[in-house]
Amino acid sequence: MAIRSIDHFPQRYARLGGALYLAIIVLGGFAEGFVANKLIVSGDAAATAANILASSELWRLSVAGNLVVVLCAVPLLWIEYLLLRPVSRQLVVLAVLFNLVSLAVEAISKLFLLVVLPTLQSADYLKAFDAHQLQTLANLALSSHDVAFNIALIFFGFTCLVNGYLIFKSGYLPKLIGILMQVAGVSYLTACFAALFAPALANLITPAVLLPPLIGESSFCLWLLVKGVNVAKWNERAAAGQLP
Repeated sequence: MAIRSIDHFPQRYARLGGALYLAIIVLGGFAEGFVANKLIVSGDAAATAANILASSELWRLSVAGNLVVVLCAVPLLWIEYLLLRPVSRQLVVLAVLFNLVSLAVEAISKLFLLVVLPTLQSADYLKAFDAHQLQTLANLALSSHDVAFNIALIFFGFTCLVNGYLIFKSGYLPKLIGILMQVAGVSYLTACFAALFAPALANLITPAVLLPPLIGESSFCLWLLVKGVNVAKWNERAAAGQLP
């Protein structure tokens, strides 16, 4: 019996991709939305340190969630490649490259989160530094995470632009979702460049500028999870592209 390749099961992998995307949205919302907003006080390192120490288990759970997000994004990247390559192999490889850089930088950014709690709790650090210095070091780690995460999202913004175009041109996924994903990409680029180079502008447009990414990515996620792809049209594109 011949072994059937992954290309014979686009609907199955669309559903799996939707489930992974949902996990990323939920865990990312919990970690970067709920916990960060609850514990991190902008411009107040002492209050932030006190909040993290008082809710250390919640902080650990948040950091773990951040790491799981990156782990889930790796197989999702592969699934998006498989689902979108019938449209254009060159462009889907470009999207993969952007996404790989994004995930690599994002994974490194989580290193800074992992050192926050040990910095505040370590007995060795407590002997070498006073409380204010430790709070400053922890705050520096948090700021470094934000910088690295914004850089990661710049690359992801370009990923959204390319994937949005591929979705729009596919014929087996809704054009509207392709447009929403491209709008999400523009929003990520605007928000992250502003955060890195124009903080005053970032304060004006955040969090409103992050609403389009939430809408675009949630729409793509739910469509994959509930509807999947139009298998007949996917097979047409796959046959036309002569996938192996």
